[in-house]
Amino acid sequence: MRKSFDGLCGLVRSELGADPLSGSLFVFCNRRRTMVKVLYWDRDGFVIWYKRLEEGTFTLPLVHGPGGIIDRRQLSMLLEGVVAKRMEKRYVFGK
Repeated sequence: MRKSFDGLCGLVRSELGADPLSGSLFVFCNRRRTMVKVLYWDRDGFVIWYKRLEEGTFTLPLVHGPGGIIDRRQLSMLLEGVVAKRMEKRYVFGK
């Protein structure tokens, strides 16, 4: 968790094969899962959000897709500390 803007951009390019200027959010977590950094491009510069837990650990979502992609709901649950035991979309009648 020592990397800053340039180091995280390098990781995104080399390890993920993605463009950090794409507008996507890139989430990094330390081994102990007590710290999370989120990197994204905000049209005129990079932004890093950093969260460190004083107690407990982050519960990482199960990633089924290629490249470790999570959706907005999974990111929100990760940052808020919500542990999903069962995540299924509910069927909407009439559609």
